[in-house]
Amino acid sequence: MGYSVNGAELETDKEGYLLEPDYSEDVVQVIAEAEGIKLTDAHWEVINYMRDQYKENGHTPNFRNMLKGFNESRDGDVDSKYLYDLFPTGPAKQAAKVAGLPQPLGKGGY
Repeated sequence: MGYSVNGAELETDKEGYLLEPDYSEDVVQVIAEAEGIKLTDAHWEVINYMRDQYKENGHTPNFRNMLKGFNESRDGDVDSKYLYDLFPTGPAKQAAKVAGLPQPLGKGGY
């Protein structure tokens, strides 16, 4: 499986995560559509948070740390339901996929 974005084929693993990060908005649009997600500003806020975490740490946070960190960036107004409403198959994994990032680490994460 791979994604075709602006005529370029992007390589993925067997679960559809990019092998190399891609930070273009077009990639997000293509992957979100494949995941059945209609993007809103709230999605983009999470996507940008995940991209920032990947750039800073070399990987994305597990769900618990994602919720905590994202909450801190929003003055504590986010709960797990909010994130699951945006990324229903699992916010930490699906948000990373839609953000154009490689597959997150296992449960340990950081």
